[in-house]
Amino acid sequence: MLIHPMPDPVAVAVGPISIHWYGVMYVAAFTQFMLLGRWRLKHQDIIAQKWTMKDLDDLLFYGVLGVLIGGRLGEVIFYNPKFFLAHPLEIPAIWHGGMSFHGGFLGVVVAMWLWGRKHHRHPIDTLEFIAPMVPLGYAFGRIGNFINAELYGRLADPSLPWAMIWPNVDNLPRHPSPIYQALVDGVLFFILLWLFSRKHHPRWAVSGMFLLLYGCARFFTEYFRIPDYEVTFAGLTISAGQMLSLPMIAASLVFFWLAYHQKEQAPPAVA
Repeated sequence: MLIHPMPDPVAVAVGPISIHWYGVMYVAAFTQFMLLGRWRLKHQDIIAQKWTMKDLDDLLFYGVLGVLIGGRLGEVIFYNPKFFLAHPLEIPAIWHGGMSFHGGFLGVVVAMWLWGRKHHRHPIDTLEFIAPMVPLGYAFGRIGNFINAELYGRLADPSLPWAMIWPNVDNLPRHPSPIYQALVDGVLFFILLWLFSRKHHPRWAVSGMFLLLYGCARFFTEYFRIPDYEVTFAGLTISAGQMLSLPMIAASLVFFWLAYHQKEQAPPAVA
């Protein structure tokens, strides 16, 4: 059985200035976005729409705003509204952790729509260009959650080799759910989406695959994480994360229909 190392959440402290590991993970996420984006710019033979380095820089700027604003508002609205209503000054304190992927996803969608409108790009083309560069960034965020010793898992069988005690919670063996989500919702998601996007597909297909893969991955890994809250519908109990993932799965089916069943196919997706 393992014990959570409980590392110091502050990576570097110089006088009154502190750099938290959670922030470092976000820097790593944005860095990998640029590196993958540069690779895709060099392999534009697989991309229907042409993109430039300036486009990539602009998309990162808009994306950062979408992730930070949407992710934090998602945490406030979807998961902890009572806490943040009672402690409004905590809303901007993202270095303490607490960012919602679903909120960040919606924030990025809005940000990409605004950028596409400004530059006369179809919003789906913009989303499908950046989609394969997103999952690894998500994985870095989950590593940040693990370092902060948050989002701990449900109780696990003590015989499980990687069952872990979280000293800030109790002395019971638990699933290291942030690691599960980094590997499944992040790394595995990235590999599958990246391979899919390497080939030409009609518009909407890459977006549909993004929604389907993440929705299914998150629905699965939520079974190992202590839910923020649960709801019961038709006798079935699902967590908040699962409830927010179901619309993504449903939307993916609509996107695939748009991609493959329209009489007049759109140009290939930005892949």
